[in-house]
Amino acid sequence: MQRSVSSVDSTRINSEIRAPRVRVIDSTGKQLGIMSTREALALATEQALDLVEVAPNADPPVCRLMDYGKYLYEKQKRERESRKAQKQIEVKELRLRPKTDEHDINVVIARIRKFAKEGAKIRVRIRFRGREMQHPEVARSLLERVANDTADVVTVESMPTFDGNSMVMVLAPQN
Repeated sequence: MQRSVSSVDSTRINSEIRAPRVRVIDSTGKQLGIMSTREALALATEQALDLVEVAPNADPPVCRLMDYGKYLYEKQKRERESRKAQKQIEVKELRLRPKTDEHDINVVIARIRKFAKEGAKIRVRIRFRGREMQHPEVARSLLERVANDTADVVTVESMPTFDGNSMVMVLAPQN
């Protein structure tokens, strides 16, 4: 049984409940009716449970007899499970150079197809060295070629942009 715990989620329990009269529901879900907060607290203490305010905006507020520690644990467990169930989107990165050979470009295109089937986003980065920065159109045309060759499995999420000494394009799998 909890004793005046300052609750994390602003749920009032036991002596924190300020309403003079409350509607009480027991641990099995059966309504016990409207009674004074003092009587409800005595009932909760008698059953070694907590009086938890579940609907503070109702008139009178609705309180439930429950083990608050167990309730918090199960609530956190449900939240953890729902976070696990959410699919994490993975971003794979493939790096090229402006002078990448034809066969290597075909390998990159095959990898993009593989990653798209797995459901991952793909960041294609072309790194420049030295004077290669003077010809960004070469990199842009290479990225556009990659996007066109993989258009059946991916969509361009962000067009080619400069990021420091490289040009980046992000591809997302089609649904």
